[in-house]
Amino acid sequence: MLTVAVLISGTGSNMRALLEAAADPGFPARVVAVGADREADGFAHAEDFGIPTFLVPYGQFPSREAWGEELARQLDVWNPDLVVLSGLMRLLPPALVDARAPHIINTHPAYLPEFPGAHGVRDALVAGVSQTGASVIVVDDGVDSGPILAQERVPVLPSDDEHTLHERIKPVERRLLIDVVRRIATGDIDLAAVAAPQTT
Repeated sequence: MLTVAVLISGTGSNMRALLEAAADPGFPARVVAVGADREADGFAHAEDFGIPTFLVPYGQFPSREAWGEELARQLDVWNPDLVVLSGLMRLLPPALVDARAPHIINTHPAYLPEFPGAHGVRDALVAGVSQTGASVIVVDDGVDSGPILAQERVPVLPSDDEHTLHERIKPVERRLLIDVVRRIATGDIDLAAVAAPQTT
């Protein structure tokens, strides 16, 4: 059984979808803890499912590195097989990424490598593209630059604003995330192989 810790910053809607999937006895992964970098509304979802939570407030640390050290200690308590970033609005420090790589994944509301960063939905609208998408990636030291595990296109409608487009991307993100976690748990995705440097 794959054990999973989820890190959030906000409402945790993607996380709730994963919790609902993992509540099925037939699902091959279990969420063992939910952490956040601030007081997050998503903790309520964890409580609904009886999942322990932990808080590592970013503003209480003198540096990103110091915050990452405490976050690493909290994760070590649960020692999950996989860490899922689900709306965590912080870049993890390289030391934490290196310690757990390649077993950290993230969802992103764009068809990477298109529109990386914190404003992927807005950037797609500004660019005037006819389609964007959703991606699930392995986290590396860059900004949404890790190996892609799954992605799917989502059309941009003429009437879309940032809210409506994001609301149509979210269900795709959730479905991709649940499928990727399932495939990691069953061995259909080998993270070590996916993240291995490519040789020619």
